[in-house]
Amino acid sequence: MERCELAAVRRAEVWSQRARGETTVAIARALGVSPRAIHKILRRRGGIPPPVRHRAVRVLSSREREEISRQLAAGATLREIAAHVGRAPSTISREVRRHGGRTRYRARTADAAAWQRARRPKPCRLAQQPWLRQVVAQKLQQRWSPEQIAAWLTRTYPDNPSRHVSHETIYRTLFIQSRGALKQTLLAHLRRRGRLRRARVPRLTPIGPLADAVSIRERPASVEDRAVPGHWEGDLLLGTIDTQIATLVERQSRYVMLVRMPTKAAPAVAQALAQQIQRLPQELRRSLTWDRGRELAAHRDFTLATDVQVYFCDPHSPWQRGSNENTNGLLRQYFPKGTDLSPYSQATLNRIARQLNERPRKTLGFQTPAAILDQIVASTG
Repeated sequence: MERCELAAVRRAEVWSQRARGETTVAIARALGVSPRAIHKILRRRGGIPPPVRHRAVRVLSSREREEISRQLAAGATLREIAAHVGRAPSTISREVRRHGGRTRYRARTADAAAWQRARRPKPCRLAQQPWLRQVVAQKLQQRWSPEQIAAWLTRTYPDNPSRHVSHETIYRTLFIQSRGALKQTLLAHLRRRGRLRRARVPRLTPIGPLADAVSIRERPASVEDRAVPGHWEGDLLLGTIDTQIATLVERQSRYVMLVRMPTKAAPAVAQALAQQIQRLPQELRRSLTWDRGRELAAHRDFTLATDVQVYFCDPHSPWQRGSNENTNGLLRQYFPKGTDLSPYSQATLNRIARQLNERPRKTLGFQTPAAILDQIVASTG
């Protein structure tokens, strides 16, 4: 029984993450299962989330069933139990009799059985109306979109609602084959021929050119000569599929900060980087130079939150963030290529960054980045 409940919770989490735009691989990693298992759950409903079920107010709650179970164990009569939970004696009598009687009644089992028994699948509209189903199938074969079919039916039969159907109903009937109304072969006539309905959310990582990206060539000269502190270089250190860590390096001191990144989704990356940068003194928040990676497509949100201007390198020019590239090489001592980075907590990343910051660096005259940064903070304080 516990395994069934756990499975239901995990399925709900699958749909929740998919609604946020997460990929199948990302969902699988978050739940610790294979992508094949996630795809199987999505495929069963064609990528369309199941309707959210709610327990009716009038029915017994799980808490009431727990109380019934305790009272039965204490030897109370059914009328005493009814008075205690505020229900009719007949309700308690039916509940106990339906789920094993006084000696075998168990609250969890009874609640799960009642929840399953309460399912009331709504008949599919196209399955109930053969004429409408036939017309929809014919129009799909003519490569009409579901939205065009729905609009045409409304305009052709304005006074006959029985011949109307929404485009969403057509899509659901196509993608959820258990409805048994439209053949799956009709999916081939849609413009997009995937077998899973896509979530109606913006892409977490947009495609195309970076909007409003400021080129590194517009970066002030004071950044180039490392004369002023507070200018950072950043990138994502990649592990296995969909695992990554954000690395930030201060150009003057080579001080390193590591940020845990459960996802490469642009809004999440911008938010996590902003939270990290906002912990710094104002004098150490001047600019950030990043690669051309799409993970920082939300750079405007980052700048708005931190007042830190973001500059982007030229395409295929990682050497323009030399300090960060060198630091990423040092970090491979801790995170070899192919490492799953998801188990590392922020506390662990902080300890690794501290070790790196307390190592003498040749480029700093064998001083440590931590010591250099302390001097900078002291001089600006």
